[in-house]
Amino acid sequence: MNRPDAASRQARAEQLVRQLAGRPLVLVGMMGAGKTTVGRRIAARLERHFLDSDEEIEKAAQMTIPEIFEQRGEPEFRMGETRVIARVLKEDGVVLATGGGAFVNLETRALVKDEAISVWLKAEIDILFERVSRRSNRPLLKTANPRATLEKLIEDRYPIYAEADVTVVSRDVPQDVVASDVIDAVLAYLKRQDRS
Repeated sequence: MNRPDAASRQARAEQLVRQLAGRPLVLVGMMGAGKTTVGRRIAARLERHFLDSDEEIEKAAQMTIPEIFEQRGEPEFRMGETRVIARVLKEDGVVLATGGGAFVNLETRALVKDEAISVWLKAEIDILFERVSRRSNRPLLKTANPRATLEKLIEDRYPIYAEADVTVVSRDVPQDVVASDVIDAVLAYLKRQDRS
């Protein structure tokens, strides 16, 4: 990477830090969209603390997410998820990657809308399926036809994810590129907000 690119990238990151003024940045979207990977890169650039809500839930419950689903069921998992996200959003200057179902929950979505800037990492089915197929820790995809299940989740969730403040397409490029796209899109969103 040449120097001017690195300098302008750094300048945009610093500008975003100033404009966010401590407000959390929350990444939402389907499993496999790259929320954790992109979130870590954004946090590093903004010199912010990165948290993954799924990891925070596992710490709080002292169980893995598949264990929570199996032993307590999805409704109990969602209640815990809302509590954890509410706690994390009180932290100053955090970048939070949420689980795929978090923003779908009305209470969680309201919390995020009130206290953070939300970014939907939107990805096509083929990219998502290829990525989630590499892992076996996706409780919602433990079905006879995981691809059909994923398609149904997309159909149900995409209209809700579209309520996020900003939408950025997660595609098959280095995640640093997507992180830059997010920083640029959030800056543009905040500029529009300032004008209105």
